[in-house]
Parts: sequence; C-alpha cells; structure tokens
Amino acid sequence: MQSIVQKTNKKGPAAGGGSNGNMLANLVKNNVRQYSMIISLIFIMLLFQILTDGLLLKPLNITNLILQNSYILVLAIGMVLVIITGHIDLSVGSIAAFVGAISAILMVNYEVPTFVAIVLSLAAGALIGAWQGFWIAYVKIPAFIVTLAGMLIFRGLTMIVLEGKSIAPFPDSFQKMSTGFIPDFGAASGIHITTLLVGILLSILIVAGDIKNRQNQLKHNLETSSQGVFLAKLAAIVIVLNLFTYALAMYEGIPNILVILAVLIVIYRFFTNRMKTGRHVYAIGGNEKAALLSGVKTKRVTFWVFVNMGVLSALSGLLFAARLNAATPKAGNLFELDAIAACFIGGASAYGGIGTVPGAIIGGLVMGIMNNGMSLLGLGIDWQQGIKGLVLLAAVAFDIYNKNKAA
Repeated sequence: MQSIVQKTNKKGPAAGGGSNGNMLANLVKNNVRQYSMIISLIFIMLLFQILTDGLLLKPLNITNLILQNSYILVLAIGMVLVIITGHIDLSVGSIAAFVGAISAILMVNYEVPTFVAIVLSLAAGALIGAWQGFWIAYVKIPAFIVTLAGMLIFRGLTMIVLEGKSIAPFPDSFQKMSTGFIPDFGAASGIHITTLLVGILLSILIVAGDIKNRQNQLKHNLETSSQGVFLAKLAAIVIVLNLFTYALAMYEGIPNILVILAVLIVIYRFFTNRMKTGRHVYAIGGNEKAALLSGVKTKRVTFWVFVNMGVLSALSGLLFAARLNAATPKAGNLFELDAIAACFIGGASAYGGIGTVPGAIIGGLVMGIMNNGMSLLGLGIDWQQGIKGLVLLAAVAFDIYNKNKAA
C-alpha cells in the first residue's frame, strides 16, 4: 500500500492483453518492499529450518512462535499507524508493563472479575494514549520527546505500584486468553479436526474474495496480473494456509491469541484500506500541510492514533502478563524497539506516509523467526541483538535507497 500521494493511476495494458510480462514487472516494481519482505521471510524460514535440522517448523515450535511473538505483533499493528503519520512511540513497552501491573492488582489483589478487569485495563491504556496524544497533536511537542518521557514515567509507576515485586498468579480464565486453544469439536483422532476445517473454510473465503476483486478490476479496466499469475498466487496461498493449519492441528490446534491477532489484522486492514479516516492517516504522513489544506483534521487524527496505540499497548501488556502468569517490574522491556523494528522491516517508511498492517506482521514474523532460530542454534543474546540491529539497519537503508532512486 502506498500513501495517497503515491496512489496515482497508472496506464497499463488492458487485462488479458499481450504484455502480461510488463504488467507483472510493474506490479513487482510498485510493491518492491512488500514482495522483498515476503521473499526474505521465506528465505529466513528455510535457512533456519535447515540449520536447526527441521526443528523450526515442528508443530510445537510453530505454536511457540505464535505465543512468544503475539504481544509484539499486537504492538506492531498500532505502531505502524504511528509511523505512517510520521511519528514514533517509545513508551509502548512501559505502558504494557504498567497496564499489566494494574490488571494484576485488580484481579489478584482485589479479585475483580476477569472481564471487568480487562475492560478497565484497556480503558487505562486509552487514557494514557490520550494523555500523550494531547501533547503531541495539540501542544505540538515532538512525539519522540513525549513518548520518551512516557517511557520513563510509566516504567517508574510500574515499579511503584508493584513495589518492586511480582504479583501472581492470575485466574485461569485470564491465562487462557494468551495460552489457551480453541476447543476441538471433532472426534478424538490425534489431530485437531476443527483446525483443519477452519483452514478449508478460510481457503474458500480467500479464493472467493480474490476472484470477486479480480472481476471488479477487470470490469473497471484496472491493471491486473495475468490469469496464470493470479491462479498461481491463489494456489500458493491455499497451500501455505492449509499446511500451516495442518501443523497447528498436529499439536493443540489454533491458539486463542491467534484468533485475537487475526481479528485485529482484519479490522485494521479494513480501517487503513476502506475507511476515510484510515486514508487520512496516510495523507498526514505523506504531507501534513497538504492534508490540512484538503480538509483533514490532522490534530484529531493524530490524537486518536495515539489513543489507539495506548489501547493496543494495554492489550499487549495483558497478553504478556497472561502468558507469564505474573506482573513483573521488568515486563515490556525493549518491546518498543521490537515493534518499531517490525514496522520498518515490514516496509514502513522512516519518512512517514508508507506502511501496511500486513507488512508490519511480516516484519514481526521475521524478527520472531530470527529470535527463535538463533535460540535453537544456541546463539547468545549478544549475537542475537547484534544481528537484529544489522537487519533493521539494512531495512531502513533499503527504504532510503528506494526513495532516492524514485526522486
């Protein structure tokens, strides 16, 4: 997805014409970051699958990958919107820790019902996001400064409310949010039948949706890939999706957190692609002054982007606390760096105006698979941090290279 400024109509050969190769080349050229990250993700998966003697893609390890990276992927969804508007948020890890501490106090110390505690915790995240969004959007203090202050403030508050100690354990109903699995309604056979059925159903919905979108593109004489490329793409998606669900079915099935992530991805992709406010986010990142002159309420949109980031930070903190089954003063440490790295690796531009939710998820998966693969190989945390830093630097350098080349 490109910014509004970049989404210009391109004259290309008519669908079904003789220049299918040119159309494919144009599609790849116009989506170079997206395709390069998908190719990189596949390459990294295959590399670590070979280096770990097949351990990486074992059903148990695939499930662990989802559980271990869920809270970072949630943060990446919100962070990509912040980055698209041309800002940054350094406070998300501290907010996650603070909200996790609040949830522990509510559920463990005061025995507040799980659902009520979750709602109150998310509301606390929204208030924190509104606090920071006010200073950024209306007072015009740079986001870097405001969120750096927030990182220090809420890390300190976390230590204060926890008094330097951990609070545990959480109720079982809360833990299941992050560690539970959807039940199997099939016969006991050593494989999770419900998960296989979900994979088949999703395949049907994806194929039907893509066919409908292609028909609409052809109807309006928009540039499309050739039928062969389209069918190959559909086949690849269906095969990968069903292999993935089969791997999950061989263990415990679909984790609850994966359902939460899927819902978030669908909602935020619809928001950025289909809703007017979502397009305003891109407009602000592309050129804030031009967006303001075009009637976009730039201050309001920026404010709500940070409110949204606060809510997703709170959700991330809840998921991490549920997985750890404890609220600790050190929770959320470096979460902000992993979330920011996921967005940039996934194609977001350091200049704002460019980025996608699926791209941020792909970037998060790249980071997660690298972490998991290097851990399986026995590499120390020092080497892991250094390698991740080089990958992030390469991703941003690639973005700047493309921008300079286009200019």
